[in-house]
Amino acid sequence: MLRHLTYKIKSTGPITVAEYMKEVLTNPAKGYYVHRDMLGENGDFITSPEISQIFGELLGIWFISEWMAAGKNAAFQLVELGPGRGTLMGDILRVFSQLGSVLKNCDISIHLVEVSHNLSERQALTLTEAKIPLERNAESLVYMKGVTKSGLPISWYRDLQDVPKGYSFFLAHEFFDVLPVHKFQKTPQGWREVLVDIDPQVSDKLRFVLAPCVTPAEALLQHDETRDHVEVCPDAGVIIQELSERIALTGGAALIADYGHDGTKMDTFRGFCGHELHDVLIAPGTADLTADVDFSYLRRMAQGKVASLGPIEQQTFLKNMGIDVRLKVLLGKSDEPSMRQQLLQGYEMLMNPQKMGERFNFFALLPHQRLHGRSHHINACQSKPSASPVAGFGELAWQ
Repeated sequence: MLRHLTYKIKSTGPITVAEYMKEVLTNPAKGYYVHRDMLGENGDFITSPEISQIFGELLGIWFISEWMAAGKNAAFQLVELGPGRGTLMGDILRVFSQLGSVLKNCDISIHLVEVSHNLSERQALTLTEAKIPLERNAESLVYMKGVTKSGLPISWYRDLQDVPKGYSFFLAHEFFDVLPVHKFQKTPQGWREVLVDIDPQVSDKLRFVLAPCVTPAEALLQHDETRDHVEVCPDAGVIIQELSERIALTGGAALIADYGHDGTKMDTFRGFCGHELHDVLIAPGTADLTADVDFSYLRRMAQGKVASLGPIEQQTFLKNMGIDVRLKVLLGKSDEPSMRQQLLQGYEMLMNPQKMGERFNFFALLPHQRLHGRSHHINACQSKPSASPVAGFGELAWQ
């Protein structure tokens, strides 16, 4: 990968950080996400669903809660962007099965957006019924199809745009933080983009440099930007616009959970290898690269087509969703000390402010009418509809 990058830079000159990230993470021949199993204890990072089943269960409750609040549509698509090993979707589908009586007349289909062949195979192992063979067609927009263990149709796509349009709930957990970012530095001459170049002293070493003049990506910056260093992710903007258009048109909602900030942080680009921080320019292709999500940018990119909620810290969201109640139930059911310890450790990891509790945030996109009451379905004794609160973003009333 390093040889490939140095050859590229020698041919065309310094590359943007966005181009560097894209090559390192998703290059078809050597990309980190294309060829490695990066999750879990033996990988480079662990995600919330790998830590505790409660996480996915509560997200499953969120989608059902939103489906009910919006009027129990006869059908919905559940679409996940970047589903990892399929652990999170598996936990959500278990909740759907357990609450089958609530969902019994609803026609549900599962749609996964995944660029990695390796990960899609892993997801299929986790989620599909082994007795029913998968249909594969590399040429098709739907490159794989099957049936989940609970009997729901499931399909795989490489791009969100290939997912059929229709009433959908979207989930993006630790998806936006690996999309390529452009980095900019304020200088006495104005904004300059940060680029990746070869170190003139050491031919097989990379270094950051500032562009000598304005680059096209500078158009992404806000005119009133007050920070000295900014990261902007145009791919995230495109995806948010697509989600917003779909939700405004057909209803549904999107739930986004990720490391992030509300337009306050500056330099967050970093690498992880074997659960340790890793220099982003050393041994490219062997470490995960990530940058915190700027939720203020996501909100801006929704362009007012839909309402947005958050960002809200993970510990607050999960508390509002009833994590304490669920933990109590699971502890009550568990006789094994090792299982109880695992549950408590998982809870601590998800909720402790020093661990994931404050570093992770939840953010939602919803149709405007969801927050402002519906304009129809008013019964005789109701003069004006009042919208029910959105679960997680306010306290959930347990009945």
